[in-house]
Amino acid sequence: MPDYTDLAARIRALTEGETDTVALMATVACEVHHSDERFDWTGFYRVVAPELLKIGPYQGGHGCLVIPFSRGVCGAAARTGEVQLVPDVEAFPGHIACSSSTRSEIVLPVRDGAGRLLGVFDIDCDQPDAFTEEDARELAAILETAFAEAR
Repeated sequence: MPDYTDLAARIRALTEGETDTVALMATVACEVHHSDERFDWTGFYRVVAPELLKIGPYQGGHGCLVIPFSRGVCGAAARTGEVQLVPDVEAFPGHIACSSSTRSEIVLPVRDGAGRLLGVFDIDCDQPDAFTEEDARELAAILETAFAEAR
């Protein structure tokens, strides 16, 4: 498990004063990805049209390019506005297999300071049941702080 206090401080220092959404996403994806060996794919899917996500900055192998809100774990997080903590992706109805090695996943909605949905933050792991409620809580706090001033 990463040292979330240190990770949050590092991301705050790197992104202080930044308002560009893509720059923020790139920095957060990089820092989070390298903070824990569980994180095999770490990245963002951006809202680009009504009910449609498109891949944004990420670390790891290729991701799906486009995901409708109606499909998969990322779509569920965007559609419901709730964190999706999935211990077994094979058991998730409508899971989209962007990578055949993924076994568990956590996806968090990403909002700007005004509450507008910017996209989702997706982390995949090749091990089952890799993510915890603590991961969800700590990552949500990091995202809230990082994107508070995004435009």
